[in-house]
Amino acid sequence: MILYFSGTGNSAYVAKRIGKMINDEVVHLFEKIKDNDFSPLQSKRPWVIVVPTYAWRIPRIVEYWLKNTPLQGNQDIYFVMTCGGSIGNAGKYIEKLCQNIKMNNRGCMEIIMPENYIAMFSTPTKEEASKIIDRAEKVIDLAAVCIKNGQSFKHPNVSFNDKISSSVINKLFYPLFVHAKKFYVLDDCISCGACESECPVGAISMGDDHYQINADECISCGACAGVCPVGAPKEA
Repeated sequence: MILYFSGTGNSAYVAKRIGKMINDEVVHLFEKIKDNDFSPLQSKRPWVIVVPTYAWRIPRIVEYWLKNTPLQGNQDIYFVMTCGGSIGNAGKYIEKLCQNIKMNNRGCMEIIMPENYIAMFSTPTKEEASKIIDRAEKVIDLAAVCIKNGQSFKHPNVSFNDKISSSVINKLFYPLFVHAKKFYVLDDCISCGACESECPVGAISMGDDHYQINADECISCGACAGVCPVGAPKEA
């Protein structure tokens, strides 16, 4: 079973492509996370977790969900992480997580996709994004083949900078950048409710005349911007 978390679509694209290639069920985690649904899941086939990279590790909200949700049946688990540049030393912390939840870690695959963290970086042009996705297709295919054949992902080389990014910088990144203080809602908001429905942490609610983002609850996933029909959520 393939479980994915995706705000703006990169990880959703990868998860669905792998699911199609290995003919396996694909499940979006947004509703389960939003509803605090930690009910056990069952799969006879290996588990595949597809997530975006948050500060060179898997998103904490997904890690928390995995620690509290029994994954029953097959005990093998693969991780596929999309990123704009690097996943750092995420594999080290995935190994610790797998030990905690008593799963057999089959490795982590890095897949570079178009940059989509609009709170800090500029997104590529359509032409640039197409080239990045074209290069990613081969890596997605490789991940799917490994999973289908029961092979572990190759352990990547980890640099000193990778280790610092996934440890020291990760701890600083969340309080400094993972919040909605850089986001605001334009008056263009038509109060359709799409953003509120899509937000996995309930950080969006109706204000006096349009929707507002709760800065303390937001995890900067970008889901609201992805579904807004008028592009009302903006970053400062």
